[in-house]
Amino acid sequence: MIKVIGVRFRKAGKIYYFDPGNLEIVVGQNVIVETVRGIEYGEVVTGIKKVTDDEVIQPLKSVIRITTPEDDLVEEKNRQKEKDAFDICVKKINKHGLDMKLIDVEYTFDNNKVLFYFTADGRIDFRELVKDLASIFKTRIELRQIGVRDETKMIGSIGICGRALCCHTHLCEFQPVSIKMAKEQNLSLNPTKISGVCGRLMCCLKYEEDTYEYLNKNLPNIGDRVITPEGLKGEVLSINVLRQLVKLVIRKEDGDPEIAEYKANELKFKRCCKRKQAANEEISKEEHDELKQLQTLEHKEKKMNRE
Repeated sequence: MIKVIGVRFRKAGKIYYFDPGNLEIVVGQNVIVETVRGIEYGEVVTGIKKVTDDEVIQPLKSVIRITTPEDDLVEEKNRQKEKDAFDICVKKINKHGLDMKLIDVEYTFDNNKVLFYFTADGRIDFRELVKDLASIFKTRIELRQIGVRDETKMIGSIGICGRALCCHTHLCEFQPVSIKMAKEQNLSLNPTKISGVCGRLMCCLKYEEDTYEYLNKNLPNIGDRVITPEGLKGEVLSINVLRQLVKLVIRKEDGDPEIAEYKANELKFKRCCKRKQAANEEISKEEHDELKQLQTLEHKEKKMNRE
């Protein structure tokens, strides 16, 4: 077991572990640490604790010091310099006619490097831009292309749930999301209802996916034929996944239909693996095309992240 503290940096949601040494560090304090990018200013988000070797990226760096008022002043100046660098970079992008959108600028604490985050539809030849920026800032320049999810994570906003975006508040890394998850949870396939602020599928589709997959194993599909405990044959009209209830349409001998509700474990049926979409959730051709476009964009971003 190794004694560590968890530190989060301003532009990164992920928590990184560092060796606190003999320092008495508590949650909420700011510390100066050494990272692969250089000397950084971070906030302590988890107190001193012990973790296994597998949870730590070796070699484990030590905390240099708890921040001083002078360090806080340097960090404040860096934030102002980032605003100035942003304006300068936008002007240079326009000068070179590059088809890219600047999202954010970040100075390392020691001013050893300036990072420019941008989005673009494809590859951008920004070699001349880097030369211009290096001649102005007299330090190492890094231009990093990010996806629309990362852009939204940096900027932040309010989701359709009325709360601050998960990616901006607590998500450290993006998990793969697919339209299959929306189908599994019996959600509307209207693209506007399952897409986030970033224009991609909502990250929260992943949260309850495992639970719904488990619960759906015990349920028939909409339209399936089942047999009730009384031996009557019925057609599934709707299902309540969380309560494990199934609503049926049962045809009596006299031909009159009757609607009844049963617990899923009381019914006999042969479940088809493929989930069917509820009749009242049929989508238009335009919505279907939008869904296909969403899937294509998801695949392209996954490929870009792998590269």
